[in-house]
Amino acid sequence: MKKLFVTGMLFFAALSMVPAATAGNAEAGKAKAAACGGCHGMDGNSMIPAYPKLAGQNEAYIVKQIHDFKANSTRQNAIMLGMAAGLSDEDAADIGAYYQSQKLAAAAPFDESKLAVGREIYKGGNLQTGVPACQACHGPNGAGTAGIGYPQLGGQYVDYTLAQLKAFKEGARSNDDKMLMRSIVEKKSEEDMVAVANYIASLILAFLVK
Repeated sequence: MKKLFVTGMLFFAALSMVPAATAGNAEAGKAKAAACGGCHGMDGNSMIPAYPKLAGQNEAYIVKQIHDFKANSTRQNAIMLGMAAGLSDEDAADIGAYYQSQKLAAAAPFDESKLAVGREIYKGGNLQTGVPACQACHGPNGAGTAGIGYPQLGGQYVDYTLAQLKAFKEGARSNDDKMLMRSIVEKKSEEDMVAVANYIASLILAFLVK
């Protein structure tokens, strides 16, 4: 019952932060995303663990991140600040639409010894510490919640996912609505974050077998 209550609270919190609808043009976005290919791959399938895979990522999430990098306040990165500085709202939507239209193409490496613990936290949370299940927002296969703007996580590199969890925990990243991610990761140990990051990487298999 407590697990259902926590999940329900997250759902209603999510409804209150649904972003304004975007209407990007994926074809236009392909040309505009060309400059992004050096780090993220031309089709969004990054080959570098420090840079996130964007293929299949929902448009609303990408648009928000571009806006946040451009504002250089709640999410700061010197490279992304330079890349986002000249992008209009239309550009951001087009780039988001392009990456959303792409498909994840390869599995990220992960440590199988971490999967059991990672799966337990991702699927069921931790009632003792008050950590909710990750799947409540990001879906059972890590596909995210496009209408709300929660990101696709499945198949993401362990290094990148872990870096973002630590950034939220340490306050280096604070662009989560209503402090949702920060309130969750402050209750997670580093071992838990490593386990979850590895389980998330393993979820690529759900996308590749479609």
